[in-house]
Amino acid sequence: MALHLTKVAVGCGDVDVLHDRMRERADNGTAPIWTRYRPTRHAELIGGSLFWIIKHRIVARQAILGFEEIEDGRRWLVRLDARVVPVRARFKRAHQGWRYLAADDAPGDVDGGDDADALAEMPNAMREELSALALI
Repeated sequence: MALHLTKVAVGCGDVDVLHDRMRERADNGTAPIWTRYRPTRHAELIGGSLFWIIKHRIVARQAILGFEEIEDGRRWLVRLDARVVPVRARFKRAHQGWRYLAADDAPGDVDGGDDADALAEMPNAMREELSALALI
């Protein structure tokens, strides 16, 4: 079972801004982010996902492809799949840095389940509002 991370998408007001940010960083199917410290359980995270928190809700995820130390020796590059996958929003308090998320606690993708087509076609703003009201 894969282990996941949660992280606050600082400066992103909604999922569309996160999509744009990752699209700008994308190169050959990967979107890099940088961190000062490599997560201790980094080997367990490869194959898992980074779940993004926006406005106190987990709203999207990106698959974690790997970790690489940057030449300066003071930072780590986290290679993420460039594709940002919307998930069924779930409340999560904001926090600093990384937090581990067990696979059993991870929210499901929007494009999975019986109501997948309706949710996938719904505008992000409407989906977020319905999630905030705990209707989806």
